[in-house]
Amino acid sequence: MSIGFIGFHYPKAEHFEEFIDRARQMGEAMRSTPGFLSGGCWTTATPDGDSVVTACQFESPEAFQAAMTAARSLGTVAVFDKREQRPREIHTLQSQFQLTR
Repeated sequence: MSIGFIGFHYPKAEHFEEFIDRARQMGEAMRSTPGFLSGGCWTTATPDGDSVVTACQFESPEAFQAAMTAARSLGTVAVFDKREQRPREIHTLQSQFQLTR
């Protein structure tokens, strides 16, 4: 069973590009772990300003945990702080089926 991760982030406008870079650093750390399948970062407009959506997929719960450990090793890159206008919304998902081209 594969595991997914999706996060909705709300950086302040003056920290938006910096947040994208932080998301890229976390993604690179996760990508280096065995069992990482895919990941990406998207942006969207909301009434409060632009938001960032991050998503990753892993082969197993163990691979997901290893990737999260790698991301946490980056220290302050992986934590909510004053550069964000509201708390993150983070969800872990279990695959039920997957469509690919």
